[in-house]
Amino acid sequence: MKFKLLSLSAGMFAGVALCLPGTGNSAPINGPVKVDGSSTVFPISEAVAEDFGATHKSVRVTVGTSGTGGGFKKFCAGEIDINNASRPIRSTELEQCQKNKVQFIELPVAIDGLTVVVHPSNSFLTKLSLKELKQIWEPASKIKVWADLSPSYPKEKIALFGPGPDSGTFDYFTEEVVGKAKSSRTDYTASEDDNMLLKGVATSRFALGYFGHGYYMANQKKIKALPLDSGNGAIEPTDDNVAKGIYPLSRQLYIYVNASATGKPQVDAFVSYFLGSVKSLSKETGYLPLSDENYRLATERYSKKVLGSATAKNKPSKS
Repeated sequence: MKFKLLSLSAGMFAGVALCLPGTGNSAPINGPVKVDGSSTVFPISEAVAEDFGATHKSVRVTVGTSGTGGGFKKFCAGEIDINNASRPIRSTELEQCQKNKVQFIELPVAIDGLTVVVHPSNSFLTKLSLKELKQIWEPASKIKVWADLSPSYPKEKIALFGPGPDSGTFDYFTEEVVGKAKSSRTDYTASEDDNMLLKGVATSRFALGYFGHGYYMANQKKIKALPLDSGNGAIEPTDDNVAKGIYPLSRQLYIYVNASATGKPQVDAFVSYFLGSVKSLSKETGYLPLSDENYRLATERYSKKVLGSATAKNKPSKS
């Protein structure tokens, strides 16, 4: 599946412009900014928060990693200002936000891929097809040892590592590979902490796992990435292939800002700083930036306070 960048043209956002009074910049800003959600987006938000905090010492930015789904639970309950997301908001989450009268601004911030990894000493596996990945990860999978996938592979049990069900990476992987979001075998080591998955694959000779491309790039000396074949030949998870969308598991990353928080000077300042610095910081943290035009339009959308999701596949049901 080829990856298409989200265009932030005016017609793409469902919703209306939310006009809020300007915050001004004559007085020092202070107060908390609560961020949670995707562990994939976490390194970017953490880097932004650290840089922002260096010049805004009275603003306390906290960044959690409860997973995209876990973050949306808090976000739609009005508990946090910003949710990091490695996938678009789902229809059930839209309904929950609607029920709690939580409106939001959806902003794409970077590009990432989902990388499938094995132990660095694995010499028998040089690539995988999406069909083989599905055979391994689908709920009724009969693949227990590597030889079940191919007689030429060793008769060794596959040690599987992957994100837990609150992770947007889990949602994305299961939807793109298995064919249905959240549909997966359960006999694997699950964690929303990418570092736990990395350690698992790096210390188990016959392991297989998956997590974000950015995290892989930051730790590529410890593990081995596999090229993936969606039917047109195996494609390596290089930055260029991910950015162009020719790598089968390329995706876009987002932040969601609670509209009721946009009147807070510290939140507006943080989001403004985020959109202004994410291009360089995404590169530093191993992710791929959007185009300058996309960042310009995202900044414009935030400035105009345009509500709603341009990317959600389903709209919430009417209450």
